[in-house]
Amino acid sequence: MNRKYFKEFFTFPDIVIMGLLFIVGIAIIAPSTERWAVWVGIGVGMIGYAMSEYLIHRFLFHLKPPKNPHFLKLLKRLHYDHHVDPNDLKLLFLPVWYSIPLIAFTSAIVYGITRDGIVTVAYSVGVIGYLLYYEWKHYIAHRPIKPWFPWGRYMKKMHLWHHFKNEKFWYGVTNPLMDKAMGTYPSEKETKRSDSVRDLEGRSTQDVG
Repeated sequence: MNRKYFKEFFTFPDIVIMGLLFIVGIAIIAPSTERWAVWVGIGVGMIGYAMSEYLIHRFLFHLKPPKNPHFLKLLKRLHYDHHVDPNDLKLLFLPVWYSIPLIAFTSAIVYGITRDGIVTVAYSVGVIGYLLYYEWKHYIAHRPIKPWFPWGRYMKKMHLWHHFKNEKFWYGVTNPLMDKAMGTYPSEKETKRSDSVRDLEGRSTQDVG
């Protein structure tokens, strides 16, 4: 893989910030890794993000365009415009102003349940770690990079179906499990190309009308 892609990914500001938070979290929980609850917290965070990857993508990012201009602007930045220009680097990563409050909110819930600061940080580490994995897989899918392993090539192909074949299917970026469980993994060959796959906002339809 060309070094420029590693540099492009690891020097992008939002990735740098999340990476630093991940390192700080690791440093905090490192002295307590003998506790099984710490590893459970990390695992719950990872699984939680893996599931939310699908749920948020499908049910929030693909909402019907709202009439509220502020909410519409939010969705345009988070996802609509990414479908218009899937390879625009500025639209490829989740912004920290979205990710950090969401992680803080779910971490507060975990703390409310456990009353354990270290376990809560462990949960956050799991979430951030999986988020960075998600961002890397998403990045690879949209750059001229051939993944090293068959699994990576398969997931890249699946994600590009979502962007260039039909936006109503194949919401997973790191895995297809939720798609298969939720009925959004049809046969690619039998699926027709959607007219709105590059236009979630419905601008072309509005222009015609």
